[in-house]
Amino acid sequence: MLFTSGEFILFLVLTVFLYYIVPKKYQWIMLLLANAVFYMAAGVEGFLYIGATILSTYFISLRIDLINSNEKEQVKKNKGVWSREDKKIFKEKMKKKRGRWLITGIVFNFGILAVLKYANFVITNVNNIFFGGEEKLQLVELFIPLGISFYTFQIMGYLIDLYYGKYNAQRNIFKLALFTSFFPQLIQGPISRFGQLSETLFDRHPLVWSNIRLGLERVLWGYFKKLVIADRMLVAVKALIGDTVQYNGTYAFVGMIFYAAQLYADFTGGIDITIGIGQMLGIKVTENFHRPFFSKDIAEYWRRWHISLGVWFKEYIFYPISISGWMMKLTKKSKKIFGDGFGKKIPVYIASLITWFVTGLWHGAAWNFIVWGLGNCIIILISEELKPLYAKFHAKFPKLKPTTAYKIFEILRTFFIMCSLRMLDCYRDVIITVKMWFSMFTDFHISEITNGELLNLGLTAYDYIVLAVGILMMFFVSMLQRREAVRKRISKRGFVFECTVFALLFIIIIIYGAYGIGYDASQFIYNQF
Repeated sequence: MLFTSGEFILFLVLTVFLYYIVPKKYQWIMLLLANAVFYMAAGVEGFLYIGATILSTYFISLRIDLINSNEKEQVKKNKGVWSREDKKIFKEKMKKKRGRWLITGIVFNFGILAVLKYANFVITNVNNIFFGGEEKLQLVELFIPLGISFYTFQIMGYLIDLYYGKYNAQRNIFKLALFTSFFPQLIQGPISRFGQLSETLFDRHPLVWSNIRLGLERVLWGYFKKLVIADRMLVAVKALIGDTVQYNGTYAFVGMIFYAAQLYADFTGGIDITIGIGQMLGIKVTENFHRPFFSKDIAEYWRRWHISLGVWFKEYIFYPISISGWMMKLTKKSKKIFGDGFGKKIPVYIASLITWFVTGLWHGAAWNFIVWGLGNCIIILISEELKPLYAKFHAKFPKLKPTTAYKIFEILRTFFIMCSLRMLDCYRDVIITVKMWFSMFTDFHISEITNGELLNLGLTAYDYIVLAVGILMMFFVSMLQRREAVRKRISKRGFVFECTVFALLFIIIIIYGAYGIGYDASQFIYNQF
C-alpha cells in the first residue's frame, strides 16, 4: 500500500477520520492500529522482523535505563564519601555495562538488516573472488520487510541516545512500537529522533482545521511532484539508461539531468506527503530537505539533502569513530610521523571514508553505491584541502566572490558534480557509468537535443511542456520559500484564494498526472533503500 495507490488514499481518509472521533486518550492506540494495517498490506512476514526489533530494543532499553538510574542513585548516595577517582572508576564500570547491552542491541538488529539486505551481495562477491564467478555458493531467497533500513536506523538511534543518557527509556512497549512503525515514515523516512518525534506523536490532538488544511496542501504538493513530474520523467529516464549503445554522449548528459529532476521530485514529493500527513494528525515530522540544488559545494549539499540520514551518520558513526580510543592513539602516532598539520587530518580522513562507505552501502548492496559513497567523500575531502587555495584566489580577486555570476557558477558546478555521481545510481554499473560519463565530453553534439530524437523516448512534446512548467513551478516555490513557507503566504491571502489554489492544484494533478501504460505511479525511488 504505497502513497500513490487508491487504497492508500482511502486508508488515509479513514485513519484521519477515526483518529479525531476516538477519545483523545486513545488516539495514539488508533494510530498504532493504523500502522499495523499499513504494514500488514506489505506482507505479514514483515511483522516478525519489525516485532523482533521492537521487542529486543524494548528490553535492552530497560536494562540500559536501569543501569543509568542505578548510576545516578549511587553517585548521589555516595556524594562526599567517594573520592574523585572512586567516582570515575564506578562510572567507567557502569559505562561498560551499558555498552555491552548497547552492542547486543546493535549487533542483533543491524545483523537482521545485514543478512536480509546484504547476504546475496556477499555470496556473489565470494563466488567472483574465489570461484571465478561460478555459483558454488547459491543465492538465498529472503523476504525484505518494508522500510527495514529506515525503522532500524530510527530505533537504533533511540537506543544509542539512551546509552548516552539523553532521555529515559519509553516504558510502554506499544508507544515504542508506534515510534518505530509510524506509517508515513516507513517508505522513505525521514529518520526521526525519539526526542523530537515523541513530543507530538503521543500527545492528544484536538481537531484543528488549519492543520488539516495546511497538511492536505503539503500532501497535494507532494503528489504533484511525484505524479506530474517524477513519474512522467521516469519514462524518458528508463529509455535513456536502458540502451547505452544508442543513448550515449549527448544523451548521457540529458539522462543525467533528467534523472536529477526525477529523483528530486520523487524523493521530496514523498517527504512532502509524509510531513503533510503528520501535520494533518497534529504530529510534527522533521524536514528532510532545504533547497539542496542551491548549494555552493558538496558538503553544503549534504547538509541540505536527506538531512535526517546525514545527521544520523554524522552523530552515530563519524563522531564515535573520531573520538574512539584507537582513533586517539592513531592521531598521536600520525602527528609524530607527519607533524601536527597533516597528522591530525589522517584520522578525520579515515572516519570520513568509513562513514561514506557505510552511507553508500546503506543505499544498496552493490559496488556502484559503494563507489558513489566513497566518491562523495573524496570530493568533500579534496574540497577541504583546496580551501587555502580558494582563499588565496579570492584574496587576489576580492571582487569576484560576492558577484551573482560567481555564486551561480558555484551552484552549477555543485549540481554537475552531484549529477555525475548520481550516474552510478542510474546505470548501476561502475564501468558503464565511467564510459557514459566520458562519452559526454567525447561525443557531445548539441544538435542531438534539437533534432527531435528526444521525442522517441516515450514522451510527446506535450509531456515535455508539462515537465518544463512543473519544474519551473518547483523552482519558483523554492525561491519563494527562502523567507516564508508558501502555504503561509497563500493562507494570508484569505480563505477564498486558498481554496482556489487548493482546487487548481488538485485539478492539475488529476489532469496532468502520469497514469497508464509506461508510467509507474506506485513506486518511490527511495523505497528500494
